Amino acid sequence: MEPVYDTVIGVARTLWLAQGLKFKISGVENVPVQGPGVVAINHTGYLDFTLAGIPAFLQKRKVRFMAKKEVFDNRYGGPVMRALKHIPVDRGNGAESYQTAVDYLKNGELVGVYPEATISRSFEIKTFKSGAARMALESGAPIIPTVVWGAQRIWTKGHPRAMGRNNFKIAIGVCEPIRPEGTVDEITQRLHDSMSAKLAELQEMYREWNGPYPAGEFWVPAKFGGGAPTLAEADAMDAADAAAKAAERARREAQAADPDRNDETRG
Repeated sequence: MEPVYDTVIGVARTLWLAQGLKFKISGVENVPVQGPGVVAINHTGYLDFTLAGIPAFLQKRKVRFMAKKEVFDNRYGGPVMRALKHIPVDRGNGAESYQTAVDYLKNGELVGVYPEATISRSFEIKTFKSGAARMALESGAPIIPTVVWGAQRIWTKGHPRAMGRNNFKIAIGVCEPIRPEGTVDEITQRLHDSMSAKLAELQEMYREWNGPYPAGEFWVPAKFGGGAPTLAEADAMDAADAAAKAAERARREAQAADPDRNDETRG
């Protein structure tokens, strides 16, 4: 029993009921009832992690998610995240969080990771980082590919939240586990292929379940006539954001190194 985690799950289920969310969940049997697993999740919105934990919950398991350090620094969210035994990730120095995740896996835990690292604005599968494969190889744990579709309608990057009664439909599919066999690149490619195929399957199922995709809607991929950018367009947007953040970080570091410097950019 974990009182805090159980309470959070109860609150989340109450919220989903209040929102009128409807779920279709497949592949629950692919989540091991005991022992470790790297739960690899696609990333389309800010609430993916809460939904991706449902299959594990149905197997009476809990997932320890890796989340950016800033969440743990929050005066309200931080204590909760630590009580849930989630893992803070410092994007400037990820070695410590990586080792913590491997230790969790070696202790038989399920660890949740986002191979894409950031939200996919196209709502398609982005290029993967290698962390999930490296964790699996080092710990001996299988990777549990998990795909969520529809959560971007609730809250995603660049769009307002829809937290009220919305009756949205959410599809969650768990793929067959991927054994940690082969090189990091080979495992990462198998993971990408598995999750891409599952996403395509869920997208087609969703169209039948929810009705035709509405043209121009922000949450609908470009390939279905939606308003989301293509994968290439989204990658360009992400690159521009990264460059802007790097420039701002460099400016702050330069100013900190020479606080008396007259910054001409401020006129």
